[in-house]
Amino acid sequence: MPSNSPEQLRAILESVRSIALVGASEKTNRPSHEVMEFLQQQGYRVIPVNPRLAGKQLLGETVYPDLASLPEPVDMVELFLAPERTDAVIDAAIELRIPVIWLQIGVINEAGVARAEAARLTTVMDRCPKQEIPRLGIPPVHA
Repeated sequence: MPSNSPEQLRAILESVRSIALVGASEKTNRPSHEVMEFLQQQGYRVIPVNPRLAGKQLLGETVYPDLASLPEPVDMVELFLAPERTDAVIDAAIELRIPVIWLQIGVINEAGVARAEAARLTTVMDRCPKQEIPRLGIPPVHA
């Protein structure tokens, strides 16, 4: 189980520069769209992942069908998926050695997080970076 202490969250959010956002939506009223836009405004490179939208543009970025299709390594994968749909993405993140797996608020997968931590990846569960960044007073990143 991730500790998700303020210190751990700060360390993650201050070191990460690129994020694969799985479950990205083109619908502007969806939380995944709002969070992607917020993270971009904070200076993070956010690459959307959604098989339904693959090849389209979303907030200036090309959408990819899955993590294995990403054109470059990322520092973190953020999951906006129903908990029962997260196992395959967590396993792909482990295989690709993506350093941080962040499960959005309400996305609980204890077994998947345990697998990721056993593979020595950092995990966050049931948190939102859009809430944590202002709460922790983290300034925008500069690539």
